[in-house]
Amino acid sequence: MNKNTDLPRSTSRRGFLNLATAGAAGLALSACTSFGSRYSFNQPPPPLEPAIDPQLASYASMYGPVFDGGFEVPAIPIEKIPPQFLRQMVQDPTGERPGTIVVDVSQHYLYLVREGGQAMRYGVGLGRAGFEWSGRAVIQWKRAWPTWTPPDEMIARQPELEKYSVRNGGMAPGLQNPLGARALYIFQNNEDTLYRLHGSPEWWSIGKSVSSGCVRLMNQDIMDLYDRVPNKTPIVVTNGVGMA
Repeated sequence: MNKNTDLPRSTSRRGFLNLATAGAAGLALSACTSFGSRYSFNQPPPPLEPAIDPQLASYASMYGPVFDGGFEVPAIPIEKIPPQFLRQMVQDPTGERPGTIVVDVSQHYLYLVREGGQAMRYGVGLGRAGFEWSGRAVIQWKRAWPTWTPPDEMIARQPELEKYSVRNGGMAPGLQNPLGARALYIFQNNEDTLYRLHGSPEWWSIGKSVSSGCVRLMNQDIMDLYDRVPNKTPIVVTNGVGMA
């Protein structure tokens, strides 16, 4: 096989060397010419960079690692989260006033109603407690890096949790704390419903119903929600939007 497939078969080795020498001289000359010279060479275009989905790039930043309160919150592997449960602006399906939080337990969504018929939607995970209460209430208060104190009913089922009881001061804040980076406490008629919106390190539970807990969000999402809502924010918990 002729290795120089771009040369005529009749080209001699000496002829090839002469051609190569002339070519090198031409390249040297072109390197010294100014822009707009009559010397020009058609260079192949540079390879195209792979296209990056702007939305995925945004999510990589949105769910990246966060340093907060003395803790490093790990990045979320967004490629393992069903895309409908990632934080996004959507058309508001609730009909509630702007500023209202709506938890739709049937779809595992939490909406923060915005102006202009829109809502910020977050994916949530639910536990048994997440189905035990519904209605209208308010976010009475909220805490960053809260202490976790399991209720006595849970301790009765899991005696090993006694060390985290109110009597023993609860579980210190941290990355393994079941309330995660933030907690929002729901009161109705000035009484604690024992129902919480809270963070969770268990990102894989988002969009699912698990054995315990209230309404859990990924830590990056509960931190975002925490910064958007003040105390006394109205909240609706319902089994299907528009059915409260």
